[in-house]
Amino acid sequence: MELISPAKLTLSLKITGRREDGFHLLEAEMVTIDFVDIVTVQDGPRKVIYEGQYPIDPDPDDDIVFRAMEFLKYDATVTIQKNIPPGGGLGGGSGNAATILRMMNFDDAERTVELGADVPFNLRGGRALVQGIGEILTPCSFEEKEFTLMIPPFGCSTIAVYERWDALGGPVNPRGNDLEAAALDIEPRLAIWRSKLEKHTGQQPKLAGSGSTWFVEGSYPGNGFITARSLPASE
Repeated sequence: MELISPAKLTLSLKITGRREDGFHLLEAEMVTIDFVDIVTVQDGPRKVIYEGQYPIDPDPDDDIVFRAMEFLKYDATVTIQKNIPPGGGLGGGSGNAATILRMMNFDDAERTVELGADVPFNLRGGRALVQGIGEILTPCSFEEKEFTLMIPPFGCSTIAVYERWDALGGPVNPRGNDLEAAALDIEPRLAIWRSKLEKHTGQQPKLAGSGSTWFVEGSYPGNGFITARSLPASE
């Protein structure tokens, strides 16, 4: 069985608080886009293999797809053609896990936050307001849009970016992503790639989630840039 696993794009991200267990509360608008990994499922032992542009090799305990299979008590060999970069802020791993959950007709989005904060949204996809630590979803009407993405050749650690946001005193970003200052503080090279996208498009880029991807709305084809369209929610 071959399945499509879309990326998600965080159009805005506001941090609204922090729970006693350390998890941050947020209010974010997210959309699914047609930049995808390909997930192939076949009979075999419980195993996950990564191929393609990003052939990662995580330990099973750290592999969100393997943990999703354990969550379902499901045995199969899963091969993932990775086009979505790890550490790019595009929810690729969470999307892969959500793809397995959808295949098995698991639709309790609130429970899937146990696997990762982006899994509930990726399970449904489309366009939604995401709150809490990711488990509260308010579906929004679908809007057909195009985006241009600039993906640097390095990723950003989500945990590290949130920790730096705390250390910086919780800066607020009037342009829509409160994590942008923290990501730039951890990884100053992000500014170089932001400038490349700005020069190419004439638009002011936004950071996708905790980074490292930058994006603007609109289609601006070019070598090294990815154009993507929004997708409706999964049926």
